[in-house]
Amino acid sequence: MQTRKPVLSASDRTEMWRLWKQGLSLHEIGAVFGRNNGTIHWYFSLTGGIFPGIRRRSQQHLSLSEREDISRGLATGQSIRQIARLIGRAPSTVSREIIRHGGDKKYRAVVADSAAWDRTRRPKLCRLATNAKLQKIVADKLRLDWSPEQIAGWLKVQYPDDAEMRVSHETIYRSLFIQARGVLKRELKQHLRTKRGMRRSKNFRTKGRGRGQIVDGISIRERPAEVEDRAIPGHWEGDLIAGANSTYIATLVERQSRFTMLVKVAGKDTESVVSALIDQVQHLPNELRQSLTWDRGMELALHKQFTVATDVQVYFCDPQSPWQRGTNENTNRLLRQYFPKKTDLSVHSQEVLNEVALRLNQRPRKTLGFHSPAEKFGESVALTG
Repeated sequence: MQTRKPVLSASDRTEMWRLWKQGLSLHEIGAVFGRNNGTIHWYFSLTGGIFPGIRRRSQQHLSLSEREDISRGLATGQSIRQIARLIGRAPSTVSREIIRHGGDKKYRAVVADSAAWDRTRRPKLCRLATNAKLQKIVADKLRLDWSPEQIAGWLKVQYPDDAEMRVSHETIYRSLFIQARGVLKRELKQHLRTKRGMRRSKNFRTKGRGRGQIVDGISIRERPAEVEDRAIPGHWEGDLIAGANSTYIATLVERQSRFTMLVKVAGKDTESVVSALIDQVQHLPNELRQSLTWDRGMELALHKQFTVATDVQVYFCDPQSPWQRGTNENTNRLLRQYFPKKTDLSVHSQEVLNEVALRLNQRPRKTLGFHSPAEKFGESVALTG
């Protein structure tokens, strides 16, 4: 399956990097361009969150207009020295240019300029790539949990007279986060203090952003006891399962019957998730809309909007406590039979999701005395009717 690549214009990408360097979060940058944070993350992950730089043509290199002068000069029968005087370059420069791009008869300015631009794309290998001894030392120190700055400083002290055994901390960071360099192994990033997958701007601050925090969210510790003992139907657990290309499916599992509903969502942003959940839950009888327990993901930041629309109270788990939604976690594992990891989930219509949910709901469960979730849920619907 071919990977679909989200498209932003060159000017948008330049602005995106400017906002990143200012310290804005993925969510904030996504809001500027009307994209979900997964799309923005995809762009930044290509270079590990490190600005790739803007390519500029060196003044020492021939320009397109100079190459056009060369092409016109050849067409009119001018000598190499005459052409060189016309464009203010050395005859040897003009001669090499013509030979490199097909000779007198085949030289074309646009083709030559494009080929020259492509050749300059080849990056110069960094010192870590060309010095195996230095590369091994840096990797060994990273495994000892040394920071890149500590390694760079130590190398200066250890090898004061050997410039080939020195490397800047920035080069180490770039070699870690830009895996295309193929210098330092990806797993060495786990030895950095933050263990994050991308380089953050020094201006980035989490304070005051509500990052990882749900505003006015009610803790699971305040959830009524009747939810815990599964005595009353209508209490749900929810989550997202992730696929390739930042695609997701929302899952809802009723705690008493283990009845599952799958919801197609356009993205992980809270507007997409909450609106899709509202559409799904509003089809349930009022008596089966008691509560919803979710993790602390920001996809449910608009939980108040969900509650107003559905009259379902939302409770949030403690951080990093997936067992508090054990029913949902177990169901998500079962769903991986139909939606394997690293596959594009956006290709599945809501009708397909309903078919998968039906198949899962018709399986007998040991915990239900080998009755199916559909049978148990049907009993609840009949009672409420």
